[in-house]
Amino acid sequence: MSKLLGLTVISFLTLQSGIMITSVANAQQPLYLAYPPKNHKTTADKIFLIGTASPQGEVTVNGQKIQRSNQGHFAPSFPLKLGVNRFVLRHNNKTINLTITRNSVTPNIPQGVAFAENSLSPNQSISVLPNRPVCFSAIAAPNATVSVSIANQTIPLLPQPDLVKLPANSAILTNSNEPSIEEITQYKGCTKFNKIGNFGTPKFQLKLNNKTITQKGKGTINILNPKQLKIVEIIADAGVARSGPSTNYSRLTPLPKRTVVSVIGQKGEWLQLDYGAWIKANETRIVPNLSSAKATIRSAKFEKNNQETKAIFPLTLPVPVSVNQMGNKITLTLYNTTAQTDTIRLKYEPLIKSFYWQQVSPDKIEYYFELYPDQQWGYDLNYEGTNLIFTLRHPPKIESQNSQPLKNVKILLDPGHGGDEWGAKGPNGYPEKSVNLVVSKLLKQELLKRGATVYMTRETDKNVSLQDRVKMINTVKPAIALSIHYNALPDNGDAINTAGIGMFWYHSQAEDLSKFLHDYLVEKGNRPSYGVFWNNLALTRPHSAPSVLLELGFMINPTEFEWVTDAQQQKNLAAILANGITEWFSQKQ
Repeated sequence: MSKLLGLTVISFLTLQSGIMITSVANAQQPLYLAYPPKNHKTTADKIFLIGTASPQGEVTVNGQKIQRSNQGHFAPSFPLKLGVNRFVLRHNNKTINLTITRNSVTPNIPQGVAFAENSLSPNQSISVLPNRPVCFSAIAAPNATVSVSIANQTIPLLPQPDLVKLPANSAILTNSNEPSIEEITQYKGCTKFNKIGNFGTPKFQLKLNNKTITQKGKGTINILNPKQLKIVEIIADAGVARSGPSTNYSRLTPLPKRTVVSVIGQKGEWLQLDYGAWIKANETRIVPNLSSAKATIRSAKFEKNNQETKAIFPLTLPVPVSVNQMGNKITLTLYNTTAQTDTIRLKYEPLIKSFYWQQVSPDKIEYYFELYPDQQWGYDLNYEGTNLIFTLRHPPKIESQNSQPLKNVKILLDPGHGGDEWGAKGPNGYPEKSVNLVVSKLLKQELLKRGATVYMTRETDKNVSLQDRVKMINTVKPAIALSIHYNALPDNGDAINTAGIGMFWYHSQAEDLSKFLHDYLVEKGNRPSYGVFWNNLALTRPHSAPSVLLELGFMINPTEFEWVTDAQQQKNLAAILANGITEWFSQKQ
């Protein structure tokens, strides 16, 4: 192991396979702070300070000695008050001064006659159908009288109970997923409009202490003509449908390109589609002269080859769809569709055990597939003209041999981050992107030994976009796709006491693989468990193959970081992970 006075040394050991294994050591390492950056701003109520220094001597923060790992790494957490917080780190003759600003997430409530800044809602133009509720709200001081005027109506806005605030989605990662109460006064009221037209911008009024102010809202209120609804076509390869009009809302099954659907509302850049989902307007185009977005269907047909079975649904128009997987069952739902079906010719072997359907409402059909294997291996959904093509992938044909149990099994490895994307940083600044690549290459070699055909999204330190990673999964169509990562936490996490193996999946076809690999690594690798998570991530969302994102340890945990960057432990981890993958496949034959 190399040594260089006063610097953290990252040495590279070349194996016979040509893989570079990293080993990180401290040799008279001066005080170094990896996180947070200078003048960091956060809304968290505490912060961890991640860094390192030579094991000789003490490291203090504001005069308090802090705990460190054997190699001198540290990650203590400290509470933050609102506003400016100052920290002084000292080790031997070096000092680091750090300023962190904690911003409030609670609106600043005016004491006088005024609305809280940016609290008027709606805050952008909206369009709705007649007789649908249109709600207005504002935040102001208690005991005020608040109303809104629009289209010759005056709607009183009444004080609501204390707001229940949900934590950010990231809160579940720190086991702090509890709602809180915001003691602010929100005024709210709703109305309906039975006339069609654009009614302009609402005007809010506030009365308090014998004073009155008015303030114009943002955007207009437009009531649509239900007989002249806009019809749009999805122009994105997979239109991102959501449960509400912002990226804060959950994703639904993506809409295949060419899907045609009516628009029944709009909020800013978001369109409300007639089957209930929302989508960004820039993923659509208006279809002129089309009078209806309703379709009919008669029969369906099945085609199969050695790799997949296709269910083909000839429609009069491409309609919105959704997919739901559970165990060996899968449900395909067609919206805005009415059946004229009497006969379907079925081809069951080798994948489909049973198939049936029903018209669950006048314009919604559900098709139910029960499969022979318990494990699902991926699906594709697209339109060819007005034919909906639903493709179900067959189990991989494993030509198992004693020395090569994964012979001809296609596995895709995705070393996370790369190039300008560093990912998380360890206490000495060592980037996640590097260890991701090291372990992925080691894993590739182990899988090749077992006969697998291995693809990688990158084999060098280069930028690879999320879109290109997903595209490669959908092009290669591997038996499984594994995205290799190492972990970090939000600011309010506990970097010292959080460690271990984490697995993340999105489609249920990847759930069993996630649980199996997690349990296998924890047991065989003697590692702590961080847990198994359902998570909406770019590299878990591909549905063409079971796709799992692995977090193999915490970069920010001082002690675990020593294990993460140990060359021998990296080799051991790759071998254990390859054994786990092999055993999982053996159970699926």
